[in-house]
Amino acid sequence: MQYDLAIIGSGIVGLGHAWAAARRGYSVAIFEANPRPEGASIRNFGMIWPIGQPAGSARELSLRNQQLWRELGKAADFPVETCGSVFLAHYEDEMQVLKEFAGSACSRDLDLKLLSPAETLQHLPAANPNGLVGGLYSRTECRVHPPTAITSIVSCLSDLPNVDLHFETPVVRVHDGSIQSVEGKSWSADRVVIASGAYFKHLFPKQHRDQQFKICKLQMMLTVPQPEQWKLGPHMASGLTLRHYSAFDICPTLTQVRQRVATTMPELDRYGIHVMASSTPNGELILGDSHEYGDDIEPFDKEEIDQLILREIHKVLQIPQTSIARRWAGIYAKHPQAMYCVKEIKPRTYLVNGFGGNGMTLSLAVSESVIEQLEDIKNLEIPENSF
Repeated sequence: MQYDLAIIGSGIVGLGHAWAAARRGYSVAIFEANPRPEGASIRNFGMIWPIGQPAGSARELSLRNQQLWRELGKAADFPVETCGSVFLAHYEDEMQVLKEFAGSACSRDLDLKLLSPAETLQHLPAANPNGLVGGLYSRTECRVHPPTAITSIVSCLSDLPNVDLHFETPVVRVHDGSIQSVEGKSWSADRVVIASGAYFKHLFPKQHRDQQFKICKLQMMLTVPQPEQWKLGPHMASGLTLRHYSAFDICPTLTQVRQRVATTMPELDRYGIHVMASSTPNGELILGDSHEYGDDIEPFDKEEIDQLILREIHKVLQIPQTSIARRWAGIYAKHPQAMYCVKEIKPRTYLVNGFGGNGMTLSLAVSESVIEQLEDIKNLEIPENSF
């Protein structure tokens, strides 16, 4: 079988490329070793998170990405909720960072409002009022339920006449447009996108190593359903989260926040812990998370990490049902400098990876930008693009 585009990997990056190509009329094949998508794309908060992206290209992509999620939600029949987000400040230095960010030119393309303690509780009634200094509300952020969204996208693509899905088909070789499976079957494509996420050691390991991707492991949890009358509302991020997203690096007081945490709570830095929460359609809360990199990653989760996350969650949120129904680890690949990487690694074969924790926030827009440069898919080369 001959395709215009073959994609290795069925996470949101691979699915994004498939959707962008299929809606332009290209013939597309997706190859996935597992029976279904099982990686980081179904193991996250479901946050579409422009506020965390630095101003410039990344922010522009994130805002376009939101539009594409809404279009894809309609096409694949899953909800995309514009829920907004609230950053909580329980320390004066955290509130100062929020003021610096909201007052900077880097936030002009966001719809932000600084909040007093009383206003914060109006926007996020679950916020812990003890020690609450204020907050920052952003109307921009969206929410999907990752397992539902990814399953719906796969189903939508499977119904398209120009898309073939090859699940349970481990690919062992890609060369000059030829794709070969472990069972000896072969297919051909004019272009091949390698979107293998954290599992990049199976195909082109040297080319992936050349990009110096880091593997990151996150521990996350899901509560039991909350009472029906109780709602979290917007995404929640605590002041600890300011340390994690590069959008806030422009704020002078962020150094003070980092120094305070490093001095008073070094255990949080040890495991890269900051705390966020998001709701699911069934009324549960997704809680997290931690960040362990490279040689620090073990196959076993650490109860200490979960307890530290819960400790910090309870400082900033008042949750009626705190029992944990599920725990899991997400693993993703992160580029050491760029927000993502698109690179031709062999003729007609392209590596698209390294999104870190920004896959849900950037990948649809990046996929669109790649496919847009393939108007003549058999002749036009894709320029490398990373920032």
